[in-house]
Amino acid sequence: MSDTKRRLLHGTLAAIRQHGIAGVSARTIATAAGVNQALVFYHFGTLDELLAAACRTGTAERVAHWSARLRQVGSLRELLDVGRALHEEERELGNVSVLAQMLAGAQADERLAAPTAESLQLWVDEIELVLRRLLAGSPSAEIADVPGLARAVSAAFIGLELYDGVDRPSAERAIEALDQLAVLIEIVDDLGPIARRALHNKISKATRR
Repeated sequence: MSDTKRRLLHGTLAAIRQHGIAGVSARTIATAAGVNQALVFYHFGTLDELLAAACRTGTAERVAHWSARLRQVGSLRELLDVGRALHEEERELGNVSVLAQMLAGAQADERLAAPTAESLQLWVDEIELVLRRLLAGSPSAEIADVPGLARAVSAAFIGLELYDGVDRPSAERAIEALDQLAVLIEIVDDLGPIARRALHNKISKATRR
């Protein structure tokens, strides 16, 4: 990738952080990138194509940054600890807000919907790998929709990023509630085989209603 294209991609992310998706233009991106405005269209054709490329590239970089730590996680509570650190670091860097802004932009521009969904899927895939490994052999895995759970976790962290901006104590309380849920799952996994079977049967009946 040329230096100019890389500068445009990073400049796009910086412009989204500063102006929001509604305030992004070829001019604001070129200013953030320190290049001529015409280069936006020379390298990417349209502003939407640049936004899509920047979202995918930026998300892929952040997933790669966290991948090693996520793969070292040994329990759901450890996963939440990494999630807290991820939330704090990405909040400080403004990276989750970029994805949130792209999601908002996709509501009005369907051309942004597919690349934004692809970017979010990068997080979902990474989290799903961790959840499948952590829940392997657990009675929870027999009833949990792991791909759906991975999507819920990804969506929750984007929602928490937005919530954090207006009510940080409540966002922190929501994270603590997830920690309590992880403790509950650990308690279930520590039950004896008879109790686990009885609980599994009860949950299975409840989910079929």
